[in-house]
Amino acid sequence: MNWIELTTEERLAEINLVSKTEPVLIFKHSTSCSISKTVLNRLERNWKAEEVKGLQPYYLDLLSNRNLSNEIANRYQIEHQSPQVLIIQDEKVIYYSSHFDIDYAILKKQVEKFHR
Repeated sequence: MNWIELTTEERLAEINLVSKTEPVLIFKHSTSCSISKTVLNRLERNWKAEEVKGLQPYYLDLLSNRNLSNEIANRYQIEHQSPQVLIIQDEKVIYYSSHFDIDYAILKKQVEKFHR
């Protein structure tokens, strides 16, 4: 899985731009949380780029970038959770989930909707 690190507000602006042509995934991860580590591992084990058809995966380390996590919550009007995934399309959240509800098969279905 080729994560793109989300560490700056400029990168967050890039996400909105990219989301106009293809869906973008943001994974908000707490490096000190065992649930977050488990979910990240499960997601990476199951990830197949050809199945998610161009979904750009961005990784946010919450402990190092709490201000960006807050900005994401404000910008997309989604309450902060950890771990959390958001799929952004056309600058809007079209899907989000947290904790053990994060499921690769569900993410894949959301992307398939985009490509119909």
